[in-house]
Amino acid sequence: MTDIESFIARLPKAELHLHLEGTILPATLVELSARHDAHPMKLREAKAHYRFDDFTSFIEGFKAVTRRLVDPEDYELVAWHMMQRLAKQGVVHAEVYISVGVIYMWRNFDPRAVEPIFLALEKARERAERELNLSIYWIFDAVRHFTVEEAKRVFRKAADLKRHYPSIVGIGLGGDERRTGSEPFRALYAEAARAGLRLTNHAGETTGPEAIWEALSIGSERVGHVLSAIQDPALVEELKTRGIVLELNPTSNVRTGLCASFADHPLRRYFDAGLMVTINSDDPAFFGSDVANEYLLAHTVLGFTREELRQLAANSIRGSFLPEPAKAEWLSRIESME
Repeated sequence: MTDIESFIARLPKAELHLHLEGTILPATLVELSARHDAHPMKLREAKAHYRFDDFTSFIEGFKAVTRRLVDPEDYELVAWHMMQRLAKQGVVHAEVYISVGVIYMWRNFDPRAVEPIFLALEKARERAERELNLSIYWIFDAVRHFTVEEAKRVFRKAADLKRHYPSIVGIGLGGDERRTGSEPFRALYAEAARAGLRLTNHAGETTGPEAIWEALSIGSERVGHVLSAIQDPALVEELKTRGIVLELNPTSNVRTGLCASFADHPLRRYFDAGLMVTINSDDPAFFGSDVANEYLLAHTVLGFTREELRQLAANSIRGSFLPEPAKAEWLSRIESME
């Protein structure tokens, strides 16, 4: 391990844009297949699900992998594996998207489907707190290109469970924003906010800056990807003025063909413009880059200094939904780290 890799691994940081299902490695997919299939898949077959040429084929691969999650115990397994890898990277806190909309869809919209899965995830979370000193919050993710009624089911389930499980911190809209923007979900976002849920959103990944404006207009507190904001100087200034937390995912955008290279990603320009930038891995099993590697690429490709990497880590803590005392503790540790 090089000096800079050691520095990054020791740097306390949060991951704010991470999809649980996107952390499932091919080897774990084989393990899941062995649990459920009469003829379990080989590693070569599993790896085929992780090959894609563009955003659309990535979504198809993501769906194929998610279908392998059958029982609550499967969710507990993949969550624990994810948490172990996060801890090894120096991640001290993560806010993880769960594709609850997909859970409903593939279980015939059974209203009883979510609780057993969530309780299994909670077992993994509690273990991670005890054994790894890692805190986890959950974000219930609706799929935007499903109907508004289906999103309502997801958001209301989050509000219902939050009364008993404070680890449920927010809601979000994933999926293909080329098919459905943010405006149809305005009333649901307002309802979620009244229930005490924090509001995240994916915008400007496959669409232009108008999608980011729209996400802001419905109350989104954090926005994922925001790749196209660089096209609109007024939007960049608005994001800066409002202190909107940006959940950037550079390698994700490169691997899905939405950005030519890591060097071309607007991460550096957003940071230099004073925006509230965080870097995240999105779906590390698919994109071959975890959050520690995203920090390393920011250093080696975009010239981020150690102090700038320290600032990115501090941004990730400030941009999290942790309570202020916990933020203060981690920020102090970041500041004092040699």
